Amino acid sequence: MKIDWVALGTVFGVSLVVTVALVGLFTLGIVGLSKQAAATAQGGGAVSLARTGAYACFALCVGAVAYGIFLIVA
Repeated sequence: MKIDWVALGTVFGVSLVVTVALVGLFTLGIVGLSKQAAATAQGGGAVSLARTGAYACFALCVGAVAYGIFLIVA
């Protein structure tokens, strides 16, 4: 049995980059929701912007996961 090390390294590298990006995006969503909670307490006008940004981050996370499932199933 012969292992294609280049292909294995490519899969590992892409998986690592996508995982770090997805976790970072989800973290930005959590931070956006926490900023939204802090802005609500202060009565600031940036509440809708923080909420919209957080929801956009979560939507991109859902899209990335759905695309990954699509690639596995197809």
